Amino acid sequence: MENASEMAIAQMRKSVEKLGSSTEKYKDPTLMRFLIARSMDADKAAKMFVQWQKWRASFVPNGVISDSEVPDELVGKKVFLQGLSTEGYPLVIVKASKHYPSKDQLQFKKFVVHLLDKALASSIKAREVGNEKLMAILDLQQIGYKNVDARGLITGFQFLQAYYPERLHKLYILNMPRFFVSVWRIVSRCLEKATLEKIMIVTNDEEARVFVREVGEETMPEEYGGRAELVAIQDVTSAFPTLEG
Repeated sequence: MENASEMAIAQMRKSVEKLGSSTEKYKDPTLMRFLIARSMDADKAAKMFVQWQKWRASFVPNGVISDSEVPDELVGKKVFLQGLSTEGYPLVIVKASKHYPSKDQLQFKKFVVHLLDKALASSIKAREVGNEKLMAILDLQQIGYKNVDARGLITGFQFLQAYYPERLHKLYILNMPRFFVSVWRIVSRCLEKATLEKIMIVTNDEEARVFVREVGEETMPEEYGGRAELVAIQDVTSAFPTLEG
């Protein structure tokens, strides 16, 4: 199996070169994420990789989206970045009741990149390996119709699938109200099977216990059964390295 993976990576590197680009700066774990996302098809993975490179160069030319580029999205303090889970994944928490559909879609898209990059970078100790992942909680507690943003959810998932392949370890959806079920049906139709398999809608006490155990009490905020305090993403000020992919 290891030889098959090495062969696929070597073939992908050649395919990327044929498309006029290069993988010279990228380690094998980064390329493997693209291969997994494309069922180990080297040519399809290469095409996805090159598209990602072009997108990253145009959308994040400085290598990072700064707080000053997404002020409207940060002001509501709706996204939180906790420590690492029991398996070493950074935990992102989104409180949907503090979110309102954005009037500035470009800024919202930049915010998606900002939070994903910052979360992933927070798990890097020295240098990026390339296979870092994150865990996330989407909390729908006290959500109202004014907070519903199917377009925003779809945009977030599309970015994950197209530009952050195999970066999501698990997403837990909490406190889903009855009226939101129809919204979720619309959103889920836009998701790839691999993404859907990483999403758990927590509906009972047993699932909640599993959820807390997988995250870890030291990282989980008190309101979800842990011992940590919530930390807004803009209040996490450590200097994180720039992601390579």
